[in-house]
Amino acid sequence: MSAADPGRCVARHFAPVSDAIGLARGWNVVAAGKAAYPMLASCLANASSRPRLAMAVSPVRPALAPDGVECIAGGHPVPNDASVLAGRRALELAAATAVDDVLVVLLSGGASALMESPAEGIALADLRATTDRLLRAGADIGALNSVRKHLSGVKGGRLASAAAGRTMALVVSDVVGDDLPVIASGPTVGDPTTFADAIAVLDRFGGRGAYPDAVVGALEAGARGDRAETPKPGSAALGRSTTIVAGGLDDAIEGARREAVARGYAVEVARAPVTGEARLAAAVLTERMRARSAGQGGARCLLSGGETTVTVTGPGTGGRNQELALALVPYLAAFPVPVVVASVGTDGIDGPTDAAGAIADTATLGRARAAGVGDPGAYLRDNNAYAFFQALGDLVVTGPTGTNVGDIQVVMILQGVPT
Repeated sequence: MSAADPGRCVARHFAPVSDAIGLARGWNVVAAGKAAYPMLASCLANASSRPRLAMAVSPVRPALAPDGVECIAGGHPVPNDASVLAGRRALELAAATAVDDVLVVLLSGGASALMESPAEGIALADLRATTDRLLRAGADIGALNSVRKHLSGVKGGRLASAAAGRTMALVVSDVVGDDLPVIASGPTVGDPTTFADAIAVLDRFGGRGAYPDAVVGALEAGARGDRAETPKPGSAALGRSTTIVAGGLDDAIEGARREAVARGYAVEVARAPVTGEARLAAAVLTERMRARSAGQGGARCLLSGGETTVTVTGPGTGGRNQELALALVPYLAAFPVPVVVASVGTDGIDGPTDAAGAIADTATLGRARAAGVGDPGAYLRDNNAYAFFQALGDLVVTGPTGTNVGDIQVVMILQGVPT
């Protein structure tokens, strides 16, 4: 993941932040996300002065906390009490940023859950239940975050609008298309979604009766105009805020492309992202492989990226990358040439597991049968991809990588290559 190293991403795009700090009376910094600490370290190394106030929230506190930085270990993928502490402290740092000051915000994947400040009348338990329900129902990140933003005092532009001075934000994106209002629920940018949009998400993913009464009541009150909307794009409250995408999935894919070329593969990058329900995306990915393998020999590599979803209906364990790999198994078994596919999360964490993803190939089905592992279709119905690939030794386990720019699929087509 060195190509998407968050510290390097910050360093490459730090010039406008450095300029703003140089003109300011003083500055404060908030870092939130899985890459909070490497981003913060790079920021501190490249800044011309020390911040007056600094805080960072990530899933795990660093072994050695940076000097003068308040470090918080928040909850992910659902918020916890520490997430609420982080959200409130971030708002306090924003409020302490006077007109002649600068608030520097460093955001990366996971910040939506890690940094939270529940809206009036909303309890943390309500947020946790709502987030968990939407995740299990297969809501994509845009839909999930449209709800989060309307239940929060820190998301949807509200962090930047709390600062009287200028806000400069650098973002390492984990969102397909680098959509700023979606990344980390857009705490420094205008929110194009509305309370009505958030209600529509609940209706789409289980209906309002599946969610806490306080959540439904708050969203309905907002739709009636009884609660203030999130700041919108172009609003005066955000006129002092600048947000820059410092890195994302394209950086990781480019790193993979260079490595594959160095290893002798003819490489093609599929620009259309892999999205939607993981088990349905497997069919789309298979068609891409067929189109690229027809009539061509030699070692070929097809790279793609994106973020799928999983509608959880079974009692098993897995993640979206493992489920995509599992859904590919029967397609690969019928493939006319040898193919190996890996689908992995760049953060090293796929769902609630210790794996980043999994590997499947044209021999996976046969090996599973020979080993008595059982029907992959049964594992898929149970959302139990982890157990299937664990039995075959085909999980990809990297440990947390310290970055998060989405998921990558690496397809090796070995037509005409001895195996």
